[in-house]
Amino acid sequence: MLSAQNKEMLRFLVSGGLAVITDLVSYYLLIETLSTDSAKAISFVLGSIVAFFMNKIWTFESNSQTSTAILQFATLYTATFFANVAVNHLILQYAFNVTLIAFLFATATSTILNFLGMKFWVFKKQHESLN
Repeated sequence: MLSAQNKEMLRFLVSGGLAVITDLVSYYLLIETLSTDSAKAISFVLGSIVAFFMNKIWTFESNSQTSTAILQFATLYTATFFANVAVNHLILQYAFNVTLIAFLFATATSTILNFLGMKFWVFKKQHESLN
């Protein structure tokens, strides 16, 4: 049987995988008609929507008020949005001119930042006192 932390990590990876698939498919569809940066920005937002609902309901099983969680999530994802698009742009411009490599580096950067932010801030479990 999985520990609570292992279960949470596994669920985060599944939820993240679905969000990344949404991001990737959207990105490849959008780069046919939009600039690379615009396509990446829109695809990131679409993946973020999937990530919010999967992580709130399933991964972290959060009972937090949705409006509060959305505000915190939006703040977190705004910050990681800029990191994601910037890393994608920098990898394409300076390191590799390979779309998939840039996408993977950008995704890895935002994934790490998003997990930490969701676990310890957005969906942080409130511990009741033992009085």
